[in-house]
Amino acid sequence: MGNMETVDLYLHNAEQVVTCASHGPKRGPAMADAGVIERGAVAVKDGRIVAAGPAAQLDGTVTAERVIDCTGRSVCPGFVDAHTHTVFGGDRAAEFELRIKGASYMEIMAAGGGIVSTVRHTRAASVDELARSAAARLDEMLALGTTTVEIKTGYGLSASDELKMLQVIEGLDRDHPCDIVPTFLGAHAVPPEFEGDAEAYTRCVVEEILPEAAAWYASSRFAERGVPMYVDVFCEDHAFDLDQSRRVLEAGIEAGFKTKIHVDQFNSFGGVAMALELGAASVDHLDVTDRAEIEALGESGTIAVPLPAVNFNLGMTDYADARAMMDSGAAVALATDLNPGSAPCPSMPAVMAIACRYQRLTPAEALNASTINAAHAIGEGEEAGSIEAGKRADILVLKAADYRHIPYFFGGNPVQTVIKRGRVMSL
Repeated sequence: MGNMETVDLYLHNAEQVVTCASHGPKRGPAMADAGVIERGAVAVKDGRIVAAGPAAQLDGTVTAERVIDCTGRSVCPGFVDAHTHTVFGGDRAAEFELRIKGASYMEIMAAGGGIVSTVRHTRAASVDELARSAAARLDEMLALGTTTVEIKTGYGLSASDELKMLQVIEGLDRDHPCDIVPTFLGAHAVPPEFEGDAEAYTRCVVEEILPEAAAWYASSRFAERGVPMYVDVFCEDHAFDLDQSRRVLEAGIEAGFKTKIHVDQFNSFGGVAMALELGAASVDHLDVTDRAEIEALGESGTIAVPLPAVNFNLGMTDYADARAMMDSGAAVALATDLNPGSAPCPSMPAVMAIACRYQRLTPAEALNASTINAAHAIGEGEEAGSIEAGKRADILVLKAADYRHIPYFFGGNPVQTVIKRGRVMSL
């Protein structure tokens, strides 16, 4: 920067500027380094970060329209939530109560609950109703520090209802401050009209629904702005088998989508190996992934995304072995999996708190997993996830002087101020 450059916003006197800076996703020992600059400052212009460094070096080089004194506070990147189902109709509070009383997953399904219950409510809701409820969730996520969000379809499960969800997702990206990345999850569950015939529904997804989603994407604001579209599939015993999952993902690849997969949540039957073969951007859940596939993940470019809020919500004590994944060299990201059934959780700080306690991530590892690595899991690594010159100015001013308080204190909101694309949000 030249002498006395005029900028829009200058954050100075931060006890720590935690950059999470990295060329590509972090792995191995780099996960333990959050990129802390003591007594740091950040300069922002036109919605972009133009400089980050020690305040002593930057203070004399900028004059700012607005200055925020961060004395006694730390600053970090906005969180990136790389796996959510934010758009849905209705709720499943009754199932929550049934589960507490001992009902099994299959008993809840038999009573008309589970994903199919949300499908009924989502199909019955209008675009406006879905947009209003999802926007309220995004407001809460933004207040908790999430500035970039992946959102999946998967509660429509017909061409018209999946497209309705995509229309809602595009509207949210247009109208809400959060940046959104879309994922087509037509193969989330077998809808009632195909009950017991996953094979026929797989053909419907591949031949009818996915091509419509691809045509929608081609003329969407996402394609126009170079934001990727993903295809995802729930590869599980009670959903889609290995062959069906492969066909859905391959059809998505042919349509120009990038790939993700819900895999190894309950059963491991080769889904991770198949996803790696197809060059998946991420593999998500991974609760029962075996040692050989963890080692293979470590040698791949695919990002591992454990979803610990699910395990916590279901009252489980077994969690995905994120520690082994990191030790194998895998790039690990975290996400909420926000949804009305298994993870009614909008909070990345809560997810980080759970991951630190049950998966033995350090605060630095949890923060890197929730920022730079999560950004790379959804194709946003060049734009978001770290405090580096040139990137979107998605920045959090934390209430504490030490960023480790994000997961250390839990149950509240560690975020004092959210800055989105350089704009200070009043939340």
